[in-house]
Amino acid sequence: MNRRLAISVILGVAMAATSAVTGALTPKPRAPLPHEQFSLDQMIPARFGDWVIDPSVVPLTPDPEQQSVLEKIYDQTLSRTYINPHGQRVMLSIAYGGDQSKSLQLHLPEVCYVAQGFEMVSDSDASLPTRYGEMPVKRLVARLNERNEPITYWITIGDKATRTGIQQKLRRLAYGLSGEIPDGMLVRVSTISRDASAAYGVQDRFVADMLGALAPKDRVHLIGGSPTEVTRVSSAPPSDSPSASPAVAAAPRG
Repeated sequence: MNRRLAISVILGVAMAATSAVTGALTPKPRAPLPHEQFSLDQMIPARFGDWVIDPSVVPLTPDPEQQSVLEKIYDQTLSRTYINPHGQRVMLSIAYGGDQSKSLQLHLPEVCYVAQGFEMVSDSDASLPTRYGEMPVKRLVARLNERNEPITYWITIGDKATRTGIQQKLRRLAYGLSGEIPDGMLVRVSTISRDASAAYGVQDRFVADMLGALAPKDRVHLIGGSPTEVTRVSSAPPSDSPSASPAVAAAPRG
């Protein structure tokens, strides 16, 4: 009888300990920290460098099902199209989510575009050197009928920019083990062009101009608190013979 009682006590203690450990390692929702309280609309200038918002381009509205998904994932979104004096247009989309748990993680462009009928014809990892560090980015090309759209995007999980896939999962796991749920940011720029290489050059200059126009505390939101330090890189000047891109519908959101 005493032996059975002892076994029951031991099992009870073990179960309680397991429950305590599981609870400790389960990420807990938290209120936004002061540095996480910001407005994308106010943070990103309407004009910077030689870029201004192009009011002639109206963002596409996602279908109701897509919109429902986006509202669950993101706390803030921003969608604009900018144009420079050379007629080059860049579509900017930023999405911020305060809860990057498994069920509410960032909705990546590879998924978003395909869900809206695009074919993903190119997908590769790249690095974008800036004056503030080297950014790990994705380069995509999405196509829908005659529309060919080169895309550059990056994500931040917590306070660091990271690659999608394994690195993204490891970042979330590290936060999970510490009992926190990280926030996340997705920044995407795209253009309509048949020449992906030239389009990426325009996008890189746009990103450099945008980051240079932001206050340090705002820049941290977009690229993380400690991107890899590299030698300062000056942005390349615009091409002497740029080709103006036609007015087009904005890129899909998500």
